[in-house]
Amino acid sequence: MNRYLTTKQKYAFGFGAIGKDAIFNIVGVFLMFYITDIVGLSPAFVGVMLFVARIWDAINDPIMGMIVDNTRNEFGKFKTWLVIGTLANALVTVLLFTNFDLPQTLMYIYISFMYISWGMTYTMMDIPYWSWLPNLTHNPREREEISVIPRFFASLAAFTVGTFGLFFIHQLGDVFGNGSDSIGIFIFAIICSLVFIFTIAVTVFKVPEDKELEKQIGIKVNFKDIGRILFKNKELLAIMGVLLTFNLCLQTLNGSIIYYFKYVVNAEHLFSIFNAMILCEMAGLLLLPKFIKWIGRTRAFNTAIVCIVLGLIIILIAGYIAPKSTLFIIIGAGILRIGSGFMIGITTVSLADVIDYGEVKFGQRNESIITSTNTFLTKASQAVAALIVGIGLSILGYTPNATQSVVTINGLRIMIIVAPLVFVGLSAFLYHKAFNLKGNFLIDIERTLQYKRQREHRERIK
Repeated sequence: MNRYLTTKQKYAFGFGAIGKDAIFNIVGVFLMFYITDIVGLSPAFVGVMLFVARIWDAINDPIMGMIVDNTRNEFGKFKTWLVIGTLANALVTVLLFTNFDLPQTLMYIYISFMYISWGMTYTMMDIPYWSWLPNLTHNPREREEISVIPRFFASLAAFTVGTFGLFFIHQLGDVFGNGSDSIGIFIFAIICSLVFIFTIAVTVFKVPEDKELEKQIGIKVNFKDIGRILFKNKELLAIMGVLLTFNLCLQTLNGSIIYYFKYVVNAEHLFSIFNAMILCEMAGLLLLPKFIKWIGRTRAFNTAIVCIVLGLIIILIAGYIAPKSTLFIIIGAGILRIGSGFMIGITTVSLADVIDYGEVKFGQRNESIITSTNTFLTKASQAVAALIVGIGLSILGYTPNATQSVVTINGLRIMIIVAPLVFVGLSAFLYHKAFNLKGNFLIDIERTLQYKRQREHRERIK
């Protein structure tokens, strides 16, 4: 298939990921910290709350995917829900970080309600965004090129929020709230939400949606079809396992590392330096297409796993021999982030390949329902990681804004390394043992789909 987008349009599509992932990262990186250290609620509560919210997402996300797949209008099914979801999620994000200073019981209820609302509105936006990607082109080589662009911009957002987030929160609190971090994070949430609306607007207005293609391949999906689409596609189940375990690796690390630097190392500034190494993740994403052409996708995946494991080991060793060493953090986090950049790019394009496989195998693309698994797994990994970190902190006897015991300090050392190592090992196992869309099998799928497209084109001409 010929290139569908100009270079400017490809980057306009990816540009939307800046705001989208700024919103995701302010919640992923700072929500636990906000609730425990600013609002003063139990870390165990946070973990359980996030986990329970994902039970609802297990139902809500595929239903949202079905709604997107069944949407038919002149604006386009992806753009319609991208706009609605963005506006709703931006508003809810601000409310989530609004501290009304309610009594503790009411604050538990308020935070729970707003977080569940945040998850639902994020789904409304995230599913149409990523399910739009496979329809931008059906050329697998071009897809590898396009897939890294939004992931690059997403990493840029993660870099900005993770590296400068605490600085922005403290400074905004000083300017608008007499040193109140509660006011600081509230203003920061407003800024992220405005950036979110602007960047998605660029995507919506600058990227054309192929509504004719949607009409040609669009088949109405019923609720009863969701189970078949999700659970009879073995390649989808395999890549879901890879995505879940990989995201758990990163999310458990991201959720606990701020406590490690603040209470174990007593050098909170290293948290920003650690997050600044997302620049290496961005570099990994940019290098990935050429790296895959050089050594192939499977070897690129193996390289990613090795980098993540090596980076974690370096951080572990540094914690004992030179805990406040900036150099060790830069080296360890840099190598780790190169690996995560490779993994993010490979899993993104692999999920797009699963959509092609589903069309060849079952005769339907179902982009949004299949992509809803990525949205769900991303949030699920965030929730499970929060559960692990929240309950872990409670078991270890963590006390906010106080000197921690030896047991707590040693527990935090283990938490930031052991869980990520276990999860990345599981991810590698599932990719090699269960996921088959690699090598000759993937080439056969590509050829079959290309033949199908050519046949459909000839039929339309007749």
